[in-house]
Amino acid sequence: MVRDAAHVDELFDAARARANEGLVVKDPDSIYTPGRRGKSWLKYKKALATLDCVVTAAEYGHGKRRNVLSDVTFAVRREGELVNIGKAYTGLTDAEIATLTDFFLRTTISRHGPVLVVEPKLVLEIAFDRLQESKRHKSGYAMRFPRIVRIRDDKTVDEISTIDEVRRIYEGQLKREGQE
Repeated sequence: MVRDAAHVDELFDAARARANEGLVVKDPDSIYTPGRRGKSWLKYKKALATLDCVVTAAEYGHGKRRNVLSDVTFAVRREGELVNIGKAYTGLTDAEIATLTDFFLRTTISRHGPVLVVEPKLVLEIAFDRLQESKRHKSGYAMRFPRIVRIRDDKTVDEISTIDEVRRIYEGQLKREGQE
């Protein structure tokens, strides 16, 4: 039984130390129903960290977002070049996505199938649950469960996060998980 919010944080930290993504908070009287979500069982996760990244590509979304560029690929800096580290499609309002769609269409450099490569001008703060090594992204890392926290109008591309910051977060994560 949970005592208070500090106890939840303690339990969460212990779960992270076991390499779990988070906790499941549930009503003790509820019944587990496979494949169904409800308010009796809730996931509790916290972001590991955030990075300031620049958008390098955009794609049209799906469903109600099929007509807007809502899926963005983003990068960090590595010795003067931009290296992709992830892709996100959550965290922005419909109004922000509409505005960014116009921006991405104006700043498109090239198109590769559904992917619009855009001028690297827009900086976003991206939260994520953990980092993992990746052969898919040029950075060598990928974010798990990335989500956009906010548009960083106050930052330029020269001020985005670096691969060294990514490496420090990754190594700290490994220490916490006892995987060094």
